[in-house]
Amino acid sequence: LRDRPHCYMAGKKLIVVFGATGAQGGGVARALLDDGTFKVRAVTRSPGKKEAEELRRRGAEVVKADVDDEASLERALAGAYGAFIVTNFWEHCSKEKEVEQREGGCGDVGDVPFPSSWLVSRCAQGRRLADLSKRQGLHHVVFSGLENVHQLTGGRLEVLHFDGKGVVEEYFQKIGVPTTIIRLPFYFENFLSIFKPQKRQGDTFVLDLFGGLQEITKILGLFVVLRAVLQIPEQLWTPQEPVFGMVEVVGLQVAHELPMGDTPMDGMAVEDIGPIVLCLLKSPGEYIGQVIGLSTSKLTEAEYAAILSQQTGKTVTASKITPEEYEKRDFPGAKELAAMFRFYALKPDRNVALTMKLNPRARTFQQWVGDNKNAF
Repeated sequence: LRDRPHCYMAGKKLIVVFGATGAQGGGVARALLDDGTFKVRAVTRSPGKKEAEELRRRGAEVVKADVDDEASLERALAGAYGAFIVTNFWEHCSKEKEVEQREGGCGDVGDVPFPSSWLVSRCAQGRRLADLSKRQGLHHVVFSGLENVHQLTGGRLEVLHFDGKGVVEEYFQKIGVPTTIIRLPFYFENFLSIFKPQKRQGDTFVLDLFGGLQEITKILGLFVVLRAVLQIPEQLWTPQEPVFGMVEVVGLQVAHELPMGDTPMDGMAVEDIGPIVLCLLKSPGEYIGQVIGLSTSKLTEAEYAAILSQQTGKTVTASKITPEEYEKRDFPGAKELAAMFRFYALKPDRNVALTMKLNPRARTFQQWVGDNKNAF
């Protein structure tokens, strides 16, 4: 019984999955197609991508739409019962757009003023999707959001990639769209991306935030580094998402830097999100109106390191670094990520028990590393 999700609903209704060739949306689309309860319309800006072709082969209707093209979004949502919506706050970003002005588009975002017209533009994309969901009469939207950190902390912390999603969360709720909000922790897959140990000389391996991203950050600056956060745009990067921090491997010695001290940090595999969204869509009466923080592991930096050591055979050690030291790192986005870790230290609500109820097969970090040890 443990392997059966706690949900049930009969019928064949249409679910529209946005970001269907990305990490979250792709997993959701595959889970829905494997289950067969719903018809799936996969939305992407690039219907010719191999990921889109694979979804089409598995039975999805693949359509092209752009968040800045309202007519394409309206066509994508036509006739739908529900949708999975993940917004892309990094698309078309530049440092030049991070200016201190507040222009229309998001409406009231709380008592604390937002300093970025770029953020307002990203919020407008989410608001457009919310308005269309309301207008089309969708019965259930699962929205992948995050906390509005700027508002929650009275302006003390600003984590733009969280704040923007938080503003959109509030708007979905404000206009009365039947919505379930999920908030993700960091992805375990971060440990397998471009920060994976690379062999340099002899038995020496280096996983270097500065070296690995040096050339890329010259071109894309802040927003490439910020791909280390939870929601990653398919348009800007093809590999899996990078890890937060820096790991250095010398021989079999690995130093892993996360400015969390002894505070546990939540995580889960992005691959395991799909069955959760499926379960939510099958149980609208139970979950509409809910905000659900997801996690399968609450581990300190030392505990993450110990599990990596046990599973990979390398000696992984936790290096102590404070957010104050981290934000002084000489790379774009250091202050933004330091603020994110400060917010994590406030222990935002992530519910391991509910996550496992929604997807009993969701893996802990130890299980996930065991499944992927050959990739390290």
